[in-house]
Amino acid sequence: MITDSFDDKSMAKINPRTRENKVKCDVCVITFSNMIEEYVLNKFSCEKIAEIKCVTGVTPVYILNYKNKKIAFYKTYLGAPASVGRLENVTEWIDTKKFVMFGGSGCLDKEIAHGKVMIPTYAYRDEGTSYHYAKAEDYIKIKNSNIVANFMREKGIPYIEGRTWTTDAFFRETENNIAKRKADGCISVEMECSAMQAVCDFRGLELFYFLTSGDLLDAPEWDERHVEGEYAGTQHDTRHFDIAIELANSL
Repeated sequence: MITDSFDDKSMAKINPRTRENKVKCDVCVITFSNMIEEYVLNKFSCEKIAEIKCVTGVTPVYILNYKNKKIAFYKTYLGAPASVGRLENVTEWIDTKKFVMFGGSGCLDKEIAHGKVMIPTYAYRDEGTSYHYAKAEDYIKIKNSNIVANFMREKGIPYIEGRTWTTDAFFRETENNIAKRKADGCISVEMECSAMQAVCDFRGLELFYFLTSGDLLDAPEWDERHVEGEYAGTQHDTRHFDIAIELANSL
């Protein structure tokens, strides 16, 4: 049973490697967007400090300086297993406890307008990865959500707080399950949050997470809410990185 998967009584056979020459930094920022990755490389003087290789490709890890802070940056993969595995790999190369992560999500409440960021307070664990890092429960607390919310409020950035639904099955977000999650108070659906919080809790790391409103599921038919070639308000909006790096600088 998946609810029996958490084992804190024996050692894992495979563990992240321990390196003596890790690069010390203040915080690490994680994105999903290739366009944002290109934006960062063009805007900042970035030093590549690692290349994490796997069968699907290479993930470069960069260091940049911002307002006297040394900040790591990398682009992760979609989905809980991939994003958690990549985080574990990255911690082999950098020495920090703080991770800022942001990305797109589906919106479960049509009253939420474009231009607001969503700050998850709890995540529904409808994925498998988190059950290997935390005891089985329906929800996991996103424990630094208040810090993220305070930052948004101080900077005058429109935001809303609420629960999120982390799923493994993009094409199985059914009407009945959407209704259940909305009844729980979920305002968004994505594929990484609960697992990323679980691995950070397990490894003693601090996660600071916010979401952007992408497609709309609270409608008679799916609304992608994206016009070809227009990226404002989407997960490719470079202004979201500007928010993330300011959040990183404030920590």
